[in-house]
Parts: sequence; structure tokens; C-alpha cells
Amino acid sequence: MENKAPIKVVMIEDDETIRTGFTYLINNSEKYRVVNSYANAEQAIAKIVADEPQVILLDIELPGMKGIDALPKLKQLLPKTHVLMLTVYDNEDNVFNALTKGASGYLTKSDSAEKIMDAIQEVMDGGAPMSMNIAKIVIRSFHKNQNTPLTKRETEILEQVANGKSRSKIAKEMFIDLETVKSHIKNIYSKLNVHSRDEAIKEAKSNKYI
Repeated sequence: MENKAPIKVVMIEDDETIRTGFTYLINNSEKYRVVNSYANAEQAIAKIVADEPQVILLDIELPGMKGIDALPKLKQLLPKTHVLMLTVYDNEDNVFNALTKGASGYLTKSDSAEKIMDAIQEVMDGGAPMSMNIAKIVIRSFHKNQNTPLTKRETEILEQVANGKSRSKIAKEMFIDLETVKSHIKNIYSKLNVHSRDEAIKEAKSNKYI
């Protein structure tokens, strides 16, 4: 029986180590072939149509044009191509933004190469692959109380606090300064009428705000 042609993959990722590593591992399998890879979205948009990819692995945090902004442009150029987002930063806004703009799945870079290759196959079979933590974000958002007094950003910060992260770590991961985090936390306490971290978490959980 004739072997099926490998699934054609294009990678758009600025980190050369990740790009080279994933390309090597994906090409090691007979089922997939990385036909091209790009370090930024601008290059990819200019040349990707000629690559005829079936699946694109797209980094969300690219230099220049962000992956999230490149996504609708790529879908316009290649409407039948599946786009899997790759990220280190799985915040709710990014997840929903990507899914509404046409992403077929959402993976974190900490996922193993095997998991990412399985996701390529899954998306070709009509699935919507997601990392475990991404799936939890999606499910949790359906269970949340929509009448929350907190803004999206406040909710996000309180969730990070509930996960045990320090204010400085939250600031670093969310690309905002420490004073902004402190200001958000102050607003959270005020809106929930509480005076401590533990009270805020308890109040928010019991009302399903997080």
C-alpha cells in the first residue's frame, strides 16, 4: 500500500532554538514535514501561500506583528489551513481572542513535541486540540458568574493571586508594572469589600467570580 504524503507544516516562531528543535522532531516523523519556517509574521505573510501548508504552528508573542494579529491575515490567505497557536502565556484574553479569530487549537510551548505532533494530526481529523491548562480556562469561563463586579483584567490578576503567584511575578508574566498590579489588587479589595488576599480569594470563589 502506498504511503500517505506527509502533512505539510509551517512554523512561525521567533525563538530559533524552539524553531529548530520542533522542526527537527517533526521532520523525524514520516507523518509530518516542516516545509518552511519563519522568524516573524511579516515574512510569513509575504511568502506562505507558496508553501501550501495544511497546518501552521503560530507563536502568539512575535516581534513586530503579534501572532494574534497575524492570525486573521493568515486565515484570509489560506482559509482551509489549520492554525495552532503556540504560547508560553495562557491568559484568558489571548485564548478567546485567538479562538474567535479562527485558531483551530491552542497549545503551550511546555507541551512535549509528541503532544504537538498529536495536535497536528488531531486538527487534520477535525478536532480542536488544547493543552490541559488552556482547556481548564475555557471550561472555567463557562462556569463563571457573569454578574461579576470585577473587570476582565482584575479577574485575571485575582486568579493568578489565587494560584499563589507573587505580585512581582504577576507583573512580569502579564507585561505590566508592579504599581499597576498593586492598583488592580486595591480595586479588587474595594469591589469585594475585603481587606486581605485570603478574603478576596474566598469571596471571589464563593461567588464564582474566579
